[in-house]
Amino acid sequence: MAALLVGVCLLCMQLHMIICRPALSEKNYMSAFPFVNDEEIRKTSFKNVSHPNGTSQYLPHILIIGVRKGGTRALLEMLSLHSHISAAESEIHFFDLEDQYKRGLEWYLDQMPFSYPHQLTVEKTPAYFTSDVVPERVYNMNSTIRLLLILRDPIERVLSDYTQVFYNHKQKNKSYPAVEDLLLKNDELNTDYKAINRSLYHIFMENWLKYFPLKNIYIVDGDRLIKDPFPEMQKVERFLNLSPQINVSNFYFNKTKGFYCLRDSGRDRCLHESKGRAHPQIKPFLLGKLRDYFHEPNKKFFELVGQTFDWL
Repeated sequence: MAALLVGVCLLCMQLHMIICRPALSEKNYMSAFPFVNDEEIRKTSFKNVSHPNGTSQYLPHILIIGVRKGGTRALLEMLSLHSHISAAESEIHFFDLEDQYKRGLEWYLDQMPFSYPHQLTVEKTPAYFTSDVVPERVYNMNSTIRLLLILRDPIERVLSDYTQVFYNHKQKNKSYPAVEDLLLKNDELNTDYKAINRSLYHIFMENWLKYFPLKNIYIVDGDRLIKDPFPEMQKVERFLNLSPQINVSNFYFNKTKGFYCLRDSGRDRCLHESKGRAHPQIKPFLLGKLRDYFHEPNKKFFELVGQTFDWL
């Protein structure tokens, strides 16, 4: 009997595509990707030829869909501490950019990392959340995919959005208006400013809920993730049905940078210097206008998702 079991294991190791994992057997994997037809599923859900070390490329099981300047990079880096996670390095923008989407799922699959059969593949593109077309496109790829959405106080997100664009211009030796000049128009709040529109979370959430139930979406509290990352990552692990591997020792507060950095297998690493930049100070009357403006949209979002955040 022992010899038979050894023989079966050796046979599995020699297969080009490892299908011995119950959670991602060919049958179960294809049922999780309801494409147009079975032939397309077989062609695009995962690579039929694996790497000699037993890894292969899979379409994502998890998407971090946003929001821009909500903490998506921090979330991805922290999630990557888990050995069962394999993350795409760059933002692929497959679902929101027409030129990318026209390349098809086989091209998208080619952008995925090589991962082991026990791992879950994750891709992050913050622009997905605010795009009108993305929810339906993601649904057409996989109606049961797990979605991670990280949000922070809408006003803080607006200021962070401004800060990033400001520094992008500065690095190119280009001028950029002061934050007050963009936030105000004729002494009233400039509601046409894109950074403000991106913080109207309820509008975009309504679109996602047309295609995905709330049980498929986990909303990460970006403000709490910055202040105390471990409890938030425990919740993410539970949502993704991952074994509890991430622990408090994986995080340490860097006093110089002013935010938490990561410690993994004795190696310390922090987010890029572009992260955690100080936001511009705005006058109290302008802060009041922003609070008044976002009060009702925030309430609508809380009602939509059935939970509250410290934004009011």
